[in-house]
Amino acid sequence: MPKVAIVTDSTAYLPKELLNQYQIEVAPQVLIWNGETFEDGVTILPNEFYSRLKTAKVMPTTSQATPKSFKAIFEKLIEQGASILAILISEKLSGTIASAYQAKEYFPGAAIEIVDSHSTAMAMGFQVLTVARAAKEGASLAECKKLAEEARNHTGVVFAVDTLEFLHRGGRIGGAARYLGMAFNIKPILELKEGRVEAVDRVRTRAKSISRVVELVEERINRRRPVRLATLHANAPEDAQELLRLGREKIETVEHIFSEVSPVIGTHAGPGTIGLAFMAGM
Repeated sequence: MPKVAIVTDSTAYLPKELLNQYQIEVAPQVLIWNGETFEDGVTILPNEFYSRLKTAKVMPTTSQATPKSFKAIFEKLIEQGASILAILISEKLSGTIASAYQAKEYFPGAAIEIVDSHSTAMAMGFQVLTVARAAKEGASLAECKKLAEEARNHTGVVFAVDTLEFLHRGGRIGGAARYLGMAFNIKPILELKEGRVEAVDRVRTRAKSISRVVELVEERINRRRPVRLATLHANAPEDAQELLRLGREKIETVEHIFSEVSPVIGTHAGPGTIGLAFMAGM
């Protein structure tokens, strides 16, 4: 194991082969559904989640990864002699960072650093990967933390939702925006900016939403190189594949990853959500 162990939360939803390759630890978010509690991406996976959602009379709710989860991860890593860097979902979207700090209090004097990614999904995933690769090459905890804080300025995510209903239910977007989406049957285009969900455009068809997401990502990247792209999708693999194909056609990349979103993110974004996360310039 690298001398600096990297921890993230399940909303990054990095492919398992990358988690294994870089020995990245994941604290699961919590999904609560009709009295049952699930660990995000562990005891409930996307296929099961969307299958159940189709017939659900009660909608799921979510809660942040628990201090108990972080405590167990930290304890294991400390016993293995590692320093720890946790890169986690934006504190403007979740209380996960507060849980990690609560867990840290159990280990006074331990080398544990916690960084707000200002993001989630694969925008956070690319930050995690960048730091995990540096840790594997022997970077120190201070060097890894500095790299994490730099990396978040080079990442972003633009996405299209089928409906604003799910974001509205979760309090992630205002009622007026929801009304506009329903009244005109539009496809809203959103992005994460400084840790918050913001509306950036709206279009009328699915095909246009795919092309518009790519256009907006091109604008955000501008001339920065190298570029890494990753999809995110909520039960929309074919559209996500087309989005990645078009993105790679328009933007030269050094890495591309096909990824979906975890059930917890799917709860807030809603089925049919597709998007592109990027890292540019490092």
